[in-house]
Amino acid sequence: MKIRNNTVTLDATDLKILEALQKDARQTYTAIGKNLGIAHSTAYDRVKRMERQGIIKRYMAVIDAERAGAKTITAIMTLFTDPKESEKVAKKICDASQILEVYTSLSEEFLIIAKVVAENQESLHEFIAGSVAPLPGVLRIRTSIITKKFKETQFSIVNNPQKLTSVKEKNKIE
Repeated sequence: MKIRNNTVTLDATDLKILEALQKDARQTYTAIGKNLGIAHSTAYDRVKRMERQGIIKRYMAVIDAERAGAKTITAIMTLFTDPKESEKVAKKICDASQILEVYTSLSEEFLIIAKVVAENQESLHEFIAGSVAPLPGVLRIRTSIITKKFKETQFSIVNNPQKLTSVKEKNKIE
């Protein structure tokens, strides 16, 4: 990893370590080192540097809520907002425990897109009607209940071929 002008550049080894951790964050530095052909101390040092730089934010268990017995519904909520209030609305809904993710999008209108989880349709309705709709700047809300999940995954460093390509090219030059 190189840091220049507050910009972090990861090399191929860093990317391979991140890929290994994304597959199994519980593996030891010895296992990572062995699989990548580097010393366990090198794996440890690089992981600690990436943690300090905020590249690795946290480690967590990914739980299948349905298999764990949680009976919930998930919805995608699209908020059409007054552009002057959009950022305040986005920050405000982030505070709600029912909100899992919040994004903004600028298309024909400024949109806030949020992933919401609720116990049932009634509690979803109560949350939206009581906590989201009254927020200053909310003009319209479109809610789509998820009926079937085909894929749900987290970002993977190996799914960013442009970054991997630039790293490979950079390593060829050096």
